[in-house]
Amino acid sequence: MAFTYKRFIKYFLRGLLFVVPLGLTIYVIILTINFLDGIIPIPVPGLGILVMLGFITFVGYLASLFITKPLFDLFEKWIFKIPLINIVYTSIKDLMSAFVGDKKKFNTPVIVKLSEGMSRLGFITQDNLASLEEESLVAIYFPHSYNFSGNLYLVPRDNVRILTNVKSSDVMKFIVSGGVSNLERL
Repeated sequence: MAFTYKRFIKYFLRGLLFVVPLGLTIYVIILTINFLDGIIPIPVPGLGILVMLGFITFVGYLASLFITKPLFDLFEKWIFKIPLINIVYTSIKDLMSAFVGDKKKFNTPVIVKLSEGMSRLGFITQDNLASLEEESLVAIYFPHSYNFSGNLYLVPRDNVRILTNVKSSDVMKFIVSGGVSNLERL
């Protein structure tokens, strides 16, 4: 078969599909490592990250000890009393605990019926909204595709169906990829 420009373009595009995601992934990893390593300016490359990881682990250890846990609780109570810092701190802490805390929030994927013939994937973040006097509603977080943001909706419980046959991490990847990633059944 003769080597044509269509074949050349086909090979180029196939190579592009492999090289661009790999290159961007490596680039983002290098940027992240350089940023984290630069937080603690130590002239030995990589040592800043190791010092930071050790410090964070040590603080986590101290926060878990019976003796020092009350000090951390007292510190948080003090932070909660500062008006603007309270909002920023609690928002960041709630977001972090949704991913890595004991009470992970994005572990219940759901499909929500928006209208006849239209549904959307999301995650239950609050199952009980009695504090809002809305017992028939649940809080659903809908991540945006190709973005690390999303919207929170309060929807009727009857419109929500919990997805038990897929992993929540696969649903998040599916949503963030704009539906391009495959969903695999458990």
